[in-house]
Amino acid sequence: MPSLTFDDPGAQHRIGGLYAAALRNVFDTNTLRADPAVYDRAGLLSYPPGTVVRAGGGYPAPQRWTRDAAVNAWSGVSLLAPDLGRNTLWSVVDRGPDGLVVQQDDQWWDQVVWIPAAWHHYLVTGDQEFLVRAYETATHTLAARRARDFDTDHGLFRGPSFMNDGISGYPSPPETPGVRTSFVLGHPGAAGLMCLSTNCLYHGALLALAAMADTLGEPGAGTARTQAERLRAAIDRHLWRADAGTYAYLLHDDGRPDLSQEGAGLALAVLLGVADRHRARLLLDGAHWQPRGVVNVWPHFPRFDDRRPGRHNMMVWPMVHGLFGHAAAEAGRTGLFARAVETLAELVTRGGGFHELYDSVSGAVDGGRQTGGSGRLEHFVSQPDQTWSATAFLRLVHDGLFGLTFTPDALRLRPCLPPRWGTVSLRGLRYRGTTLDVTLTGGGSRVHACTVDGRDAVPGPPAVPADATGHHVLRLALDDGPGPL
Repeated sequence: MPSLTFDDPGAQHRIGGLYAAALRNVFDTNTLRADPAVYDRAGLLSYPPGTVVRAGGGYPAPQRWTRDAAVNAWSGVSLLAPDLGRNTLWSVVDRGPDGLVVQQDDQWWDQVVWIPAAWHHYLVTGDQEFLVRAYETATHTLAARRARDFDTDHGLFRGPSFMNDGISGYPSPPETPGVRTSFVLGHPGAAGLMCLSTNCLYHGALLALAAMADTLGEPGAGTARTQAERLRAAIDRHLWRADAGTYAYLLHDDGRPDLSQEGAGLALAVLLGVADRHRARLLLDGAHWQPRGVVNVWPHFPRFDDRRPGRHNMMVWPMVHGLFGHAAAEAGRTGLFARAVETLAELVTRGGGFHELYDSVSGAVDGGRQTGGSGRLEHFVSQPDQTWSATAFLRLVHDGLFGLTFTPDALRLRPCLPPRWGTVSLRGLRYRGTTLDVTLTGGGSRVHACTVDGRDAVPGPPAVPADATGHHVLRLALDDGPGPL
């Protein structure tokens, strides 16, 4: 595993030590043997390693959950342990009547997050055999979802939001008093919602499908890109709030908007290319932060308040907060990025580990409130050893701080280093056939000088070719000057 080291003792204490803790969470605590009967229904897992990454330590086994598997592979596992990442992705794929397909469970809106995660796995590893099967899986999965869940009147996909499988993440309606379940689909009208985060993921999935087709020489890339562009236009048309410089949370099944802020939706709009540069700047500048971070959905729905916050409403889920921090880094916003990393580090340190969620005012480990089996608000637990809370921190380091950006032919670096953190090094990072030691100096998001193995790099953005081999040392000097290197 790589090591993260800051020259400044304070930054090392606040941030560097948590990187090692996140690695232990993922690869020691939450990597488990994959029972073939449970996790290998597609017959594609590799033995060895014969392992997968589970969702977390607090849940009953088995944990064959699409969203968690895809997010964890995408947020670090594919990079750090490619065989484990591949197994984790295949663990939620089935063989349907037409071929490979992401498991068709009762949370259909979760299925498409697998597709950008699978494309990312290929970009990291160059695994051509994986890509062939991933393209088949993506094609069948998107076809099923378009046939069943695409709303032709609005040009959007129906389904609850990416993070919010619990009814506490929604206004009333669809929340219906007295309904005895926390599951969102138990409440009337929830299946017909059209949500920002989910539609951003469909946009990312369509672009990933097009890129897969181009790489494999398959037909259909143009159709997928056209569908993605039409979807992006529909998101802008129905959810962009020009008066507020941000996106609405969702449309109800009758087309009425809910104007709440969805943290994951805003982040995914930036990361998956839905928001252009102008809109990304506006939404990042205007996003609401609670004292302890970016929450799932802001503000409180009327049935909740600061004393009794909703589990999927005004609570900090590190995975959501981490996506927002990554979006800030993607936009070169060093101040916002520093705030995201330092806020998450403080939550984890005070809470004694990577928990599922935290109170957005006090920072306490807490699971929030939600309608339960009694039909009334019940207090839920924040589960310990949450994997995607740990991989959220890994994403902030790899994709945010060091700006690791993978393309079919290279690893490109677009760092975002807050000046007050000082010099930082990531050593022992494996990328395909090479091992890298990367050091950032200065501060900002513009690279004004770069050396590779002590020699000045060729002009242009720093990059490591996909076919590079051996051990290489990169040193990047940063500032906030205008324009890229």
